[in-house]
Parts: sequence; structure tokens; C-alpha cells
Amino acid sequence: MNKILNKKKILITAGPVWVSIDKVRIMTNIFGGALGYEIAKQARSLGAEVVLLMGPGRVYFTGKEKFKVIKFKSFEDIHKLLKKEISSKKYDAVIHSAAIPDYIPNKSHKGKIKSGKNNFTIKFKPTFKIVDRIKKWDSKILLVKFKLEVGKFEKELIDIAYKALLQSRADFIVANEFSEVNNKRHIAYIINNNKDIIRCVSKTSIARKLLKNISNNI
Repeated sequence: MNKILNKKKILITAGPVWVSIDKVRIMTNIFGGALGYEIAKQARSLGAEVVLLMGPGRVYFTGKEKFKVIKFKSFEDIHKLLKKEISSKKYDAVIHSAAIPDYIPNKSHKGKIKSGKNNFTIKFKPTFKIVDRIKKWDSKILLVKFKLEVGKFEKELIDIAYKALLQSRADFIVANEFSEVNNKRHIAYIINNNKDIIRCVSKTSIARKLLKNISNNI
């Protein structure tokens, strides 16, 4: 196999993120980290030095992975890890596929919320966009952002994703529509700064085509 990423340093984030409600309850999302794991495997097979930051998803690790895995759970964890890795080490690219929450509770209860209540209210506040800080930590790093939308047709999805790419100063964005993502297939669009579009039909093809484009730009 052609080692098109030989000795390139690639940082990948993947999986869901936990948001604490109280000491025993969390809020999270349905994503398991399979795409990020697939990208990490393929990047390593292409010669890259890979570090995978993995949230508490549903990926089974064999223990034979030839890349470093650092696990995290919370929004605070992934923010600190990303900042530390990017600020202290020289990565060529970061592929930010982790499913980061857009909202967190105003406060996390220190104990356990008692049962027996007829109802109770949790107030949320928006999180800051971690991905928007990456180029501030390293302006030269190649950044891949991910965007998921629900109920959008292809053109609208691509327009929304391209706007998000510009917002974060990303080099590529992978646009996904929720109904097109399942265990059997994964339709996605890789978009660059020139709004060139590459259509993918599976996690394997997303990883392969994305890494090929990264190799041409680092």
C-alpha cells in the first residue's frame, strides 16, 4: 500500500460526549465513534502517526491498534485534551469528528436529584465551539470539521456545511444528513475551501477519500 501519509502526524477526535446532569445522570447522543475509528485505522495504514481521542462510544478496541488512543468523557475533557495536544505537539492535521454537544446544563447538581418529583426543569446554555478555537491554537494545522443536519436536501446541506467551514477556517468539512447515516451505508459530502464536492457512500469511502485529499494538502 502506498504510504501517502508517511510520518505525518494526525490527531483525530471521535465518539459522543457526556454532559453531567447530576452525579449519576448524564446527557449524551447516539453516535458511537465508528467513523473516527475507521479514519484512524486507515490513516495508520497509510503511514501516519495517529492519536485518537475517543469518547465513551460503542467501538470495540482489539488492543492491537497501531495508534495511540486517549479516552475522554466530558465536554471539559475533550476541550482540555485538544488544546493540550495541539498547543504542545506539532500535528499536520486534526480530524474533528467527535459529536460535541451544542448545549450543557447551566449547572450540574452536586448530588443525586431525588426521585418522586412530578416534574423538574433543567435549564441549558450554549457551549462555545471548540472547533472554532483550533486554528487559534495552531494556525498552520490542516483542519477537518464535520457537520450533521436533519431533514435537509443535498443542496441545502452543502450550503450550510460550507458556511460552517468558513466560520471555523477549516480546510475540509464532511457534511452528513441524519437519514443517510446507518450501519449499512453512510452518505456524506467532503467539501473544501473552493466548494469542490466529493460524494461518499460508506464510512470506508469517507475515510479513504478524505485521507487522500489530506495527503495532497500537507
